[in-house]
Amino acid sequence: MADMDDDALLDALGVEIAPLKAGSRTPREERIIAGFEDILRFHQAHGRAPLHGEDHDIFERLYAVRLDQLRRLPEAQTLLAELDSPGLLAGAMAVVVDADGLDEDALLAELGIGDEPAAEDDITVLRHVRSHAEKRVAEEVADRMPCADFDKFEPLFEQVERDLKSGARKTLRFGRDTSIANGNYFIVGGQLAYVAETGEAIKAPNGESDARLRVIYANGTESNLLRRSLQRALYKDDTGRRLTDPDLGPLFGDESEPDDIESGTIYVLRSLSSHPFVIEHRELIHKIGVTGGKVEARIAAAEKDATYLLADVEVIATYTLHNLNRVRLENIFHRLFGGAQLDLTIEDRFGNPVKPREWFLVPLHVIDEAVQHIRDGSITDLIYDPKAARLIGI
Repeated sequence: MADMDDDALLDALGVEIAPLKAGSRTPREERIIAGFEDILRFHQAHGRAPLHGEDHDIFERLYAVRLDQLRRLPEAQTLLAELDSPGLLAGAMAVVVDADGLDEDALLAELGIGDEPAAEDDITVLRHVRSHAEKRVAEEVADRMPCADFDKFEPLFEQVERDLKSGARKTLRFGRDTSIANGNYFIVGGQLAYVAETGEAIKAPNGESDARLRVIYANGTESNLLRRSLQRALYKDDTGRRLTDPDLGPLFGDESEPDDIESGTIYVLRSLSSHPFVIEHRELIHKIGVTGGKVEARIAAAEKDATYLLADVEVIATYTLHNLNRVRLENIFHRLFGGAQLDLTIEDRFGNPVKPREWFLVPLHVIDEAVQHIRDGSITDLIYDPKAARLIGI
């Protein structure tokens, strides 16, 4: 037995050795899997596959394009079979791409992340899609770390998401000449980012001015990358976008508009409803409205109107303003307090379910403060933090 080698000895002892795997995944397979994992996370969150169409947000549309292209890659069908428990790849195979001979660069091109621009009419090329590696582009220019005071910024991101859904903000392609300043929002590397602070100006190696930024991300992290680094990352990112500021328009002006009223009243109501939730939170639930007439006339038949929770109301505050745009003013209140809107459904006189608007879980003193900021024009610099029950600066 002394002359036996290791393998012979193990064989004599009846011990079987499983052969080592030659390798796990190739780089291109990792890219395909990472791209599909994003789609799976979307399916898990929404219970459906991502869809095309302008009525869906930008990320869902990107995932929908990616899914279409993965369905066309024969290699993806086999590679992702074990992951595809929802059957997302079972869609129609429109144009099949022969992936057998693709090298890594070619695969990147198929996934829409190659260095050269793709032909606009090539339906086999996946454009505007980020791989797992590309989503880390921003992290390559500066290390990210957990944001210790993210609770201060979380309401800002929540408000921005509401603004995007309501159309108050829009996303625009980031250009070379696009500026970056405090309070700006961007989408970079698939993440919503907020520029919270700008450090002192420094001189870049090429002689131009630069500065260190504190950038907060919606996933609770932050980085201190240079402004020019963020500009480059956004410009090179096919999905890089800047978010517009809320277009609220002027509230007051010298020239009248169709929705202007010479003398208007902001009124705050408290419900006398016997609904259990209203009783419990009566001191916090308020309706905010704007009228050009008498408030008393508006609430005369409140107990018969689902808008007023089918109950009498009491007027607890009024504010008189002049030459204001009623529609824009109402939009401001909905933008400001949208995150604290009362989520309550009641039945009208005919038994139909109604979800009244303009009722908010906001303390009276916060509403009073908001009106003062409306009067001095500074309301656009503020948002409401429902958790802290106070207005905070953007």
